[in-house]
Amino acid sequence: MATTYKPISASDLDLVMAMMREFYAIDGYPLDERRSRQLFAEFIQDETLGKCWLILADGDVVGYAILTFIFSFEFGGKIAFVDELYLSDRARGKGIGRETVSFIKKEAKLLDVKMLYLEVEHHNTLAQKLYLSGGFSEHKRKFMQLRID
Repeated sequence: MATTYKPISASDLDLVMAMMREFYAIDGYPLDERRSRQLFAEFIQDETLGKCWLILADGDVVGYAILTFIFSFEFGGKIAFVDELYLSDRARGKGIGRETVSFIKKEAKLLDVKMLYLEVEHHNTLAQKLYLSGGFSEHKRKFMQLRID
């Protein structure tokens, strides 16, 4: 099975939104589709925000990946957050996730990213195994958040 990656464009948004609905439903996350479409329009127009790709297996779209950029003095420049990595049910367990992690790492190097971060649900042991096998390690710091309304 040949896995390829295509930058997401505005013409792909209906397809991405359908996959995003499936992805968010897994853990019951709310999805404001109107807002997500606006964010994608902004995101794909401004390459300083990050990169996003459709994941294709033998030419069929089976998922998507979003990499967002952050600047860090601690790590000496640009770092990135794997904001979303989604594979459809039919694509899981076939090595596509592993290939996608390798692709993201190569792209990050080309983009002069100094560090990659991601978050994974505590219960999602398969994703944890995928990322650990891809060279990621558990972060020793506690992840905290503050929502600014």
